[in-house]
Amino acid sequence: MPSPGSSPDAARSSARAAALAVLLACRSHDTTLDDELDKYATQFRLDARDRGLTMELAYGVLRRLEYLDWRLAPVLKKPLARLPEAVHMLLRLGAYQLLCLDRIPPSAAVNESVRLAKSYTARLKRDWSGLVNAVLRNLLRVPEPPLPDPAIDPAHTLSVRHALPLWLCHRWIERWGLPQAEAACRAAGDAPPLTLRVNRLRMSREHFLDRCHQEGTTASPTLISPVGVTPVKSGSVTSLPGFQEGDFYVEDEAAQLIPPILDPQPGELILDACAAPGGKTTHLAELMKNHGRIVAMDRQPTRLTLLRDNCRRLGITIVEAVEGDARRRQDILRALKPSMPQRPSSLLAESGFADRILLDAPCSGLGVLRRHPEGKWQKHQDMFQRHHDLQTQILTEVSAVLRPGGVLVYSTCSTEREETEDVVERFCGTHHGWVRESVESWVPSSALSCVTAQGALSTMGNTCGMDGFYAVRLRKTS
Repeated sequence: MPSPGSSPDAARSSARAAALAVLLACRSHDTTLDDELDKYATQFRLDARDRGLTMELAYGVLRRLEYLDWRLAPVLKKPLARLPEAVHMLLRLGAYQLLCLDRIPPSAAVNESVRLAKSYTARLKRDWSGLVNAVLRNLLRVPEPPLPDPAIDPAHTLSVRHALPLWLCHRWIERWGLPQAEAACRAAGDAPPLTLRVNRLRMSREHFLDRCHQEGTTASPTLISPVGVTPVKSGSVTSLPGFQEGDFYVEDEAAQLIPPILDPQPGELILDACAAPGGKTTHLAELMKNHGRIVAMDRQPTRLTLLRDNCRRLGITIVEAVEGDARRRQDILRALKPSMPQRPSSLLAESGFADRILLDAPCSGLGVLRRHPEGKWQKHQDMFQRHHDLQTQILTEVSAVLRPGGVLVYSTCSTEREETEDVVERFCGTHHGWVRESVESWVPSSALSCVTAQGALSTMGNTCGMDGFYAVRLRKTS
């Protein structure tokens, strides 16, 4: 692998090499783009400027993937799929710079791609730089073809225009019709805004906005969430006013609407069943005025470390981060044990003892695809039934430890019915003593248009620039 150099040209080359390494890692492993960016930025010793270029290239290629492949196909003599993965990805990387980035001169995009191809000769056991040079130069010469005819193949049109997998475009058209499907595709392909949630344990939103103004950072209040702020980002998030002091948490506006639906009260015992990295956990603690007890459970120790770090930065002291599997009732009981009454464990699950439970269940994540474009490779149609069964299993287990009269909020960042309404309907149909309550009383008036006929919150297809989230409020009556 190329090693970083010290000259500006070498640094630019290192940024491109790092981006290629990130893209190949995301393609071959079930990993996140952010994790791979952190890993390779460190490995290539990138400074802030070149880390920014690496991020732009990696995110850009993934966001525009289907469009880039569509543009490359006519200038290749063989199908893209028959090329080595590294060559295929390198062509995408070069094409993105040529077609989507005005600030990079075409000559630099082509020449650096050729140089990068040469550096992979030993690994690929062949020099592919000539093909890379020819393809990218042809891409500059050949005019952009017209989009597929939407009257003939609307799914292909959406796939190319909004750079989404063809299977997903077919699915959304079949479910919602073409106009709504196109709106969903557009939202999933757009770059998301940076949104913050003000830590009200420290200050009000108005105070935070004043501080931003005083320190020269342009920021505005979010349209829907009463605690959100949208800054005009300049530099890293950690450089924004108040980060080190714990004045805010980075979180999408739609996600900020979920914890208030649970309506946690100071002094209560709350279970956050799938908690890491802690966005909703810390919001619950704010709503409780940092008084009471939150048991934040997650299966992954590394993510729990991040949750603890977030709590420390935000000054939150009532959260206990506990490793455990929410599919296993004994793990849930063990996590809650310090607050259990002295009763036989066999009776605890029957009577229940948590005052409120938040279950932000694992799901397909299609509602946040714009934030995790690597998911385009990792998602497939077969996953929805598997997620449905997993979500139902977790909901069944965690619901058993809620006290009578307590409230449970089930939420996902999915657009799909199998992971939202179907789970709730299945649960309520097989578990007596539960009622649905409309979320209308617990969302701001600006979000009432996102309340469904069934009384759930759904930000799918919203026109306010929010991620796609779903939440339902359930009360245990007996």
